[in-house]
Amino acid sequence: MSEAKFNRRRFLQMSALGAGGALLAACAAPAAAPGAASSAAATTAPAAAAGGEAAAGTGALEIFSWWTSGGEVEALNALYEIFSAEYPDVEIQNAALAGGAGQGGNMKALLETRMMGGQPPDSFQVHLGRELIDSHVIPGRMEPLDWLYEEAGFNEVFPQELIDIASYDGKPWSVPVNIHRANVLWYRTDKLEQAGVEAPTTWDEFFTAAEALKAAGIPALAVAENEPNFSGHVFECILNAVLDPDQYRGLFTGATSWEDAGVTEALEILNRAYDYANEDYLSTSWGDINDRYVADDGPAMMIMGDWTHGVLKSKGFTNYHWAPAPGTAGKFIVLSDSFGLPVNAPHRDNAINFLKICGSQAGQDAFNPIKGSIPARTDPDLSVYDEYLLSAMEDFKSNTLVPSIQHGAAAKQSFVLDYAIAINILATTRDVAQSQAELVRAAGDAEFVA
Repeated sequence: MSEAKFNRRRFLQMSALGAGGALLAACAAPAAAPGAASSAAATTAPAAAAGGEAAAGTGALEIFSWWTSGGEVEALNALYEIFSAEYPDVEIQNAALAGGAGQGGNMKALLETRMMGGQPPDSFQVHLGRELIDSHVIPGRMEPLDWLYEEAGFNEVFPQELIDIASYDGKPWSVPVNIHRANVLWYRTDKLEQAGVEAPTTWDEFFTAAEALKAAGIPALAVAENEPNFSGHVFECILNAVLDPDQYRGLFTGATSWEDAGVTEALEILNRAYDYANEDYLSTSWGDINDRYVADDGPAMMIMGDWTHGVLKSKGFTNYHWAPAPGTAGKFIVLSDSFGLPVNAPHRDNAINFLKICGSQAGQDAFNPIKGSIPARTDPDLSVYDEYLLSAMEDFKSNTLVPSIQHGAAAKQSFVLDYAIAINILATTRDVAQSQAELVRAAGDAEFVA
């Protein structure tokens, strides 16, 4: 399977099958949050709750997410602990499903079934922006949250440009719990020192360093392309190294063609970078790449979002540092995890209370230092954040913000799927022209027209 080219139908079939398998696995009672019920009840009980909601502060709270890795689990549990301290009589049903790295494939497949069937969870993790808007807001499956923003004071503490990303038809539809940066180069200081090179600031410098690393027997770049997604993340960083912010944004409005020479150049850079990746990148999964990275024989560098910081910390690994991905200094590729309020949430009052905690200073300052992200709020307690996170906060204030493709901020979900598959074609066939043709087709399907 790892050597085969994906298409969207096959990708969706795999996601649906994975969600079904995860649902069965969930019935085997995976680990729940502290003081929470197992997710076995979470995936089977929503219909029973439809008979009438318990009084606020009692009953249950079912939360869907794809946070099952190191750093993610602990961060989510920190939110649950704050909620449970305030609402001790509410049973938290932690319906987290594995296999959703990057896009939340397993969780989203099951979520779609639940949402379309009128049996939503009380809330669910979703990337802020087009991912939620196109998937569930426009079809009428979410409640607007303008009243909650007003009541909780979120309009005063979330940056307006972030509220704009959360909004459709003039109203916000989810509460951001964090800000992640996609364009980060994580590098192992010991391996760069072994090869006698420094962290590259441009792609020309990267290939010079990669040659030196290759001579030392060290893979330069960590890649995990057993299924589409990982290379799509790397490619959006390369696009932002080649294109200026307006050209990049124009890819989603039709102002910049996906046939543009800059897109070709970015594809050629990625294609060349594969020559310096771990040799088994086509059989390595996103979920396994961090273990490969920290191994003695692992790659020297990885281009990935700053959740990597939380994952590496959870492994007790400290021999790394960071820089903007090559060519992207001064740019901040932004994405945000958020939670919204589905129509007919079984325990609506509990869901609302959870959303308030997600957006609160206490909630964000508990969640983000563990997750490896920065708060969406502008008033954090800086004393709880480490060196990387403080530097990311400064960059967020001063850099040009551009939306992530792979993580749902820039474009509708149907395009994100096609985009990931188009880049996977490059990874498997090494054919730049074919990959670019698929990107052009995907943009046409998504109706990106000026």
